Amino acid sequence: MPERILRLVLLDGLTLYEEAHTLQRGMVSNRVADDIPDTLIMLEHPPVITLGHNASEADITVKPALLKKHQITVHKAERGGQVTYHGPGQIVGYAVIDLLALKITVEQFISNIEETMIRACKKMGIEAYRKSGSPGVFTFRGKIGAVGVRVTRGVTYHGFSFNLSPNLEHYKFIKPCGMSHADITSVRAIKGSAPPLKEARRILSDCFVEVFGMTVR
Repeated sequence: MPERILRLVLLDGLTLYEEAHTLQRGMVSNRVADDIPDTLIMLEHPPVITLGHNASEADITVKPALLKKHQITVHKAERGGQVTYHGPGQIVGYAVIDLLALKITVEQFISNIEETMIRACKKMGIEAYRKSGSPGVFTFRGKIGAVGVRVTRGVTYHGFSFNLSPNLEHYKFIKPCGMSHADITSVRAIKGSAPPLKEARRILSDCFVEVFGMTVR
């Protein structure tokens, strides 16, 4: 079989949600045209709430004034799923992957993303698992990783978010994926500390290429 190449893009600092969205859309067009290889973008966002296809503004449980006080913006997202939160300390992975070339279904892709986070948790000393009927990755303390994707002409975008050490208090402002904020956790909340961002990114990317059978170039 031909070698599957993954381009890994690591963005430093905080990337605005709308900027990341524009970046993804451009990469999707380039991937459809086969101008770039499969790509995984890893970044952090400033505090932002995103509403997936199955979400509504009723899933935000506080008034706009409180969100403004905490400098949290709100955006509608093309991905599947419900409402979620992104912020500093959370690793977001946007995967621009050609499913047709990889010869996998959307369901297999989502399962692979979940497996990536499960293996990353294990490397960080945390036991994680899937929960039937609830996309994402869970621990004995709650949900630690979320998944939400969109597919255009066989190419994915959006992807996953992994809670390394975000401000979990911000989850009180929403009904995260239909759950209580108390059902959300992070590596730091479980272990008392979390590995540095650079190390955590390396763990996640290593697990990603292992699960998908790719080579980073």
